[in-house]
Amino acid sequence: MLLEAMFNSSSATKFKLLQFRIAWLQPSSPCLWEGASIILQLGFFGVLFIHFVREILCKRRKRVTDKDVEKYPAGQNKTRARCKSPFPNLSSEIMQLIAWAITLIAVCKISNRKDIKFPWILRAWWFCSFFLSLSRTALDIHFIFTNHDHLRVQDYADFLSLLASTCLLGISIQGKTGIVFNIPNAITEPLLNGTTDKKSEGRRDCLYGKATLLQLITFSWLNPLFAVGIKKPLDQDEVPDVDIRDSGGFLSRSFDESLKYVKERDKTTNPSIYKAILVFIRKKAAINALFAVISAVSSYVGPYLIDDLVTFLSEKKSRSLQSGYLLALAFLGAKMVETIAQRQWIFGARQLGLRLRAALISHIYQKGLLLSSQSRQNHTSGEIINYMSVDIQRITDFMWYLNIIWMLPIQISLAIFILHTNLGLGSLVGLAATLTVMALNIPITRIQKGYQSKIMEAKDDRMKATSEVLRIMKTLKLQAWDSHYLHKLESLRKTEYNWLWKSLRLSAISTFIFWGSPTFISVLTFGACALILGIPLTAGRVLSALATFRMLQDPIFNLPDLLSVIAQGKVSADRVAAYLQEDEIQPDAIEFVPKDQTEFGVQIDGGKFSWDAESRRPTLDGIQLQVKRGMKVAICGTVGSGKSSLLSCILGEMPKLSGTIKISGTKAYVPQSPWILTGNVRENIIFGNPYDSFKYDRTVKACALTKDFELFSAGDLTEIGERGINMSGGQKQRIQLARAVYQDADIYLLDDPFSAVDAHTGTQLFEDCLMGILKNKTILYVTHQVEFLPAADVILVMQNGRIAQAGTFEELLKQNIGFEVLVGAHSQALESILSVESSSRTSQQATTDGEFNTDPSSDAELLHTKHESEHNLSLEITEKEGRLVQDEEREKGSIGKEVYWSYLTIVKGGALVPIILLAQSSFQVLQVASNYWMAWACPPTHSSEPITGMNFILLVYTLLSVGSSLCVLLRATLVAIAGLLASQKLFTNMLHSVLRAPMAFFDSTPTGRILNRASTDQSVVDLEIANKLGWCAFSVIQILGTIAVMSQVAWEVFVIFIPVTAICIWYQQYYIPTARELARLAGIERAPILHHFAESLAGAATIRAFDQKGRFFAANLCLIDNHSRPWFHNVSAMEWLSFRLNQLSNFVFAFSLVLLVTLPEGIINPSIAGLAVTYGISLNIQQAAVIWNICNAENKMISVERILQYSNIASEAPLVIEDCRPPNNWPEIGTICFRNLQVRYAEHLPSVLKNITCTFPGRKKVGVVGRTGSGKSTLIQAIFRIVEPRGGSIIIDDVDISKLGLHDLRSRLSIIPQDPTMFEGTVRGNLDPLEQYSDNEIWEALDKCQLGDLVRAKEEKLESTVADDGENWSVGQRQLFCLGRALLKRSSILVLDEATASVDSATDGVIQKIITQEFKDRTIVTIAHRIHTVIDSDLVLVLSDGRIAEYDTPAKLLEREDSFFSKLIKEYSMRSKSFNCLAKVQN
Repeated sequence: MLLEAMFNSSSATKFKLLQFRIAWLQPSSPCLWEGASIILQLGFFGVLFIHFVREILCKRRKRVTDKDVEKYPAGQNKTRARCKSPFPNLSSEIMQLIAWAITLIAVCKISNRKDIKFPWILRAWWFCSFFLSLSRTALDIHFIFTNHDHLRVQDYADFLSLLASTCLLGISIQGKTGIVFNIPNAITEPLLNGTTDKKSEGRRDCLYGKATLLQLITFSWLNPLFAVGIKKPLDQDEVPDVDIRDSGGFLSRSFDESLKYVKERDKTTNPSIYKAILVFIRKKAAINALFAVISAVSSYVGPYLIDDLVTFLSEKKSRSLQSGYLLALAFLGAKMVETIAQRQWIFGARQLGLRLRAALISHIYQKGLLLSSQSRQNHTSGEIINYMSVDIQRITDFMWYLNIIWMLPIQISLAIFILHTNLGLGSLVGLAATLTVMALNIPITRIQKGYQSKIMEAKDDRMKATSEVLRIMKTLKLQAWDSHYLHKLESLRKTEYNWLWKSLRLSAISTFIFWGSPTFISVLTFGACALILGIPLTAGRVLSALATFRMLQDPIFNLPDLLSVIAQGKVSADRVAAYLQEDEIQPDAIEFVPKDQTEFGVQIDGGKFSWDAESRRPTLDGIQLQVKRGMKVAICGTVGSGKSSLLSCILGEMPKLSGTIKISGTKAYVPQSPWILTGNVRENIIFGNPYDSFKYDRTVKACALTKDFELFSAGDLTEIGERGINMSGGQKQRIQLARAVYQDADIYLLDDPFSAVDAHTGTQLFEDCLMGILKNKTILYVTHQVEFLPAADVILVMQNGRIAQAGTFEELLKQNIGFEVLVGAHSQALESILSVESSSRTSQQATTDGEFNTDPSSDAELLHTKHESEHNLSLEITEKEGRLVQDEEREKGSIGKEVYWSYLTIVKGGALVPIILLAQSSFQVLQVASNYWMAWACPPTHSSEPITGMNFILLVYTLLSVGSSLCVLLRATLVAIAGLLASQKLFTNMLHSVLRAPMAFFDSTPTGRILNRASTDQSVVDLEIANKLGWCAFSVIQILGTIAVMSQVAWEVFVIFIPVTAICIWYQQYYIPTARELARLAGIERAPILHHFAESLAGAATIRAFDQKGRFFAANLCLIDNHSRPWFHNVSAMEWLSFRLNQLSNFVFAFSLVLLVTLPEGIINPSIAGLAVTYGISLNIQQAAVIWNICNAENKMISVERILQYSNIASEAPLVIEDCRPPNNWPEIGTICFRNLQVRYAEHLPSVLKNITCTFPGRKKVGVVGRTGSGKSTLIQAIFRIVEPRGGSIIIDDVDISKLGLHDLRSRLSIIPQDPTMFEGTVRGNLDPLEQYSDNEIWEALDKCQLGDLVRAKEEKLESTVADDGENWSVGQRQLFCLGRALLKRSSILVLDEATASVDSATDGVIQKIITQEFKDRTIVTIAHRIHTVIDSDLVLVLSDGRIAEYDTPAKLLEREDSFFSKLIKEYSMRSKSFNCLAKVQN
């Protein structure tokens, strides 16, 4: 195309110069060439002259390359031709002299310069120079063939100049050589434009960025990595960095610039993502397209020359050997160019995919941090994780197929041109047949696109449900709902499976059509030529046409893939685009006022806010608030009155409908549900700020964490599990309070920070933290504990989304309009405690059952007292320096044969595999037979007669071809069936294994790892593995067919083929260890991106409140780079191997051609030789395909390996043991007897519960108290067998629970857990997921737990929506729902684990009353920090360091003033008075 632009008049002429056989060229034609060459060179020299003059006049230093010595002459010495006119010849020679002169001048100037990028004019000239040189060489070959000439020295010179110009072409595209002079002057060293991140300092080198041109072409820049990988399994820190242009930070900024450019160009506020992607990729995509086009063009040189080769072999006596060798050289040259261009465009496409993926992931993450609450409800975490994993992968795949769009028309045009040259009008039949086959794609693709959308919808639903199940796993196990949710996930998978089957069935039909397409096209074309058009079919023409049809198979075969990938990519891009255009948090909701302009820290004027902008009832209305700097504002009110929402509106989280919010100073926020990051405790507290030991120690002390740190195995460097899973509720709350304190902000927003801590710790926090270290700060704190209210400067009482009352404690009591209800409930509770306390003083001291267990614990035994948490673990925290979540398990070395064997035999014991192989072998045999028949039966020349009638020849060919196509249909169908059945079996095994895993597995495994296997790996197994493994076998069968055909002609080929194959196998063995580890690392490094994203989404409000968006975004970019590094080097390694294998195959092909040319005439049949060459043309592709498919399959098998890892997890005890099923009415009385109970979380760890021996009488109320970390929740977990006892037993109503099935046990007990859990769905679904109860029973339960009126007020009643994680209900309301579940279940034993921690005193009183009434004949075990909830218990168990400290009735325990229980009561009863005094002191 470039030549056409340069030489308008002679473009057609130059194109036809490539035709060797058509002698239309006039003797003066070469002079036209000389003229064109002179004009081009003169034009270039003119521009160059102006360039130099401008440089001298402006005295600017322009860069000139050290390679110029080679470059100028390389383009100029191509003007030699057999032109008889002296003027062009002389002019051409003069031009060469001028070129040399300019080169010498350049040499003089280059000595003190260093070039980084060449000028565009020079690069354009080299680009043109390549095409001039190519055309010139083609012209020389034409003259040699036409005139039967001998090769001269100048011909060799022209060929060498072509090689030089090919190098120049590469340099002109690259723009630099990578070769630089070492100038001993530090100032002249190039500086990066500030694009590198600080984190890149001191890290590994980037091999790709430093590569020279030759290394880029041959991929030898990877050699140092292979040298390491062959010696030992690669680790992540041994993988080199990606180039700066492939780094997350650079790409994110670049995509931002593309969005900005589109926004400005289209003058829109919401720029099209598609247009931005186009702008982002266009430059790299254009370079890839150029390589792809060169590759496509050069691939058709072989089929074009086959007829010439057959003619040469037939007329060998009258032709010189030199022309034969030249023909072989043309074949080889074309294959070399094709190989280089193909490898470059495929590598470029992968690199472009990596760049787009990094840019989109960074923007999806950025968007996640800014989503408004309404948008957040539209997209659950599972959905967004799917965008990041599956959808981005599909868009990345499209980048690879993008080049096929440009290649298809070129490939088809060239094929038709070659067919036209050989078959004349017969080519039109071929074109019509090709277009017919392609047209069949349109309906197939449309249907396939619909299927893909359905598959993605089904996958979204399954991933959403899986994500939720993993999040609420603790609740599912405690409530014995795990079987129900297992069936739910299986039914969602069944839907997905049905759509997958429809899609794969259609793909099998597509495979049949497109494998059969060369047969269909060739039968029609040959039939039309022989029977209708009367064109004689010679062996040369037939073989050239067959080779062309085989080449056409590639674009036709790629077309359905292309259309399918476009369909998938379009669906995925639409989903991502819709997500990226969702509403964000209102940036202007809050007005920030400088401190010197106002005395108020927070001001709200006429505030009207709503979580749902379309709702008629705003969440908050008429909010008027002015908080002076340094004030303490307490916020109280009943459940669901809008307390947390008030804090959210101050943070700017809630959409503002009207009014103004003004903030003066920095904010810190402590949410009601603790948000803890995976990492160590210190990282959670300093939260990105510099570490200041004095400030840190002061913060830790004020937040009562000092004692906890002493208990932790690694102190404050102890690693926290996902969602703070290995910390108790109180510890999590204090850690996030410490995070806020360490920020040293001006305004503190604390959402019920005392709910999860015991009375003593709550007192300490209030005194040391709120009234101590934060005494001069502005604080707004929500609390349900009335005893913390008197110290506040102002108390706000919330009611129905409005501030019902505001004033000091005394003022509000005097108003007598509602506040006293809250205080009254608290006073009653306090009175009940004081009355018990006073009545007990007169009694005698009593000895408790458990006193003999109170000997002091050793330090070693204290290490794990943090396991008091209701979430507990089984990981070797002590041994592994406080690490809980270990690095993801990674297999090393080759993928075991058992992985392949497991996959192949998982369906019907592998019975389908031999049938598939037989079908493919039959296809290959029939296809070779059909081609062999045509080559043998057709005459070698026009003068010869065919062996038999053309009708019979075509009939046999058609029958053989149709038979081969049917074999393909059978094979494709069986592969689809076997692949899908295997993926379903693997999925089911993994799902059952994961859901039956003990709780310790979930505590120590980030959900990202499980989700990664359930989404990305499962996707690979569903759609790719079967085809990849199939192709391994098919490509081996294919190459065996090719070798058989080639050896028929010249067995001597084996002389070179065998050693080359050995070298190929050696290369494969050298490549696989490195590539396998890179693929594994890439798989492992994907999970942290998803995990970090899930954590960031959960804590987005906190991240925004602390203004840490930038730091978290930088962490995301760092994780993207960590994944890009192994991924990029893995795809580069594939190209490294493919390049070497292709070149070796080219060598074998060239050797076989030279052999055919050299062998004397008569030894071989020219037609069969032509057939061998027809097959040999694709030998390089096939040989590379064998190794490529084996390597690719091994890389993909890692997904199977990863799924199998999670299919063999150690299971919990059986759900049901048929021999030991309890009676239907068990437990009838509810007596719980502990005998020498010992619990530890791992074999090498000390016991958390030590020799617990006591009995909870049936139908009694037992309170369990103790300091944080004493083992309270561990005792509860032991009852439910979440953790199995190490020694001793638990006996409920004379039944040893260790002998029961887990479902039988857990379904007969009820629990209201500390962290209230709700899941997406409806109110009814949350209360009764197993659908066991009637509507009346559900309404009754809702009324009893104070939610009846609230649910009735909603339009959908019981079908009212519950958002993901119950986010549209307050924490208190969620706690009441959990109570509702227990009321429905009505078990004989009820366990309350901090059940009323998140509700106000009044509601707490009501709940306690309901529990007392509804469960009066039941055993109730209560863990509580609010002492009044256990004071009316029949018995109180006091735990200390895993032992029984005291166990007796409350009255008896209070008789002893030194008892632990007495101290707690005293502390609690004194608290309100002390805070009153404290408030007065502060004021």
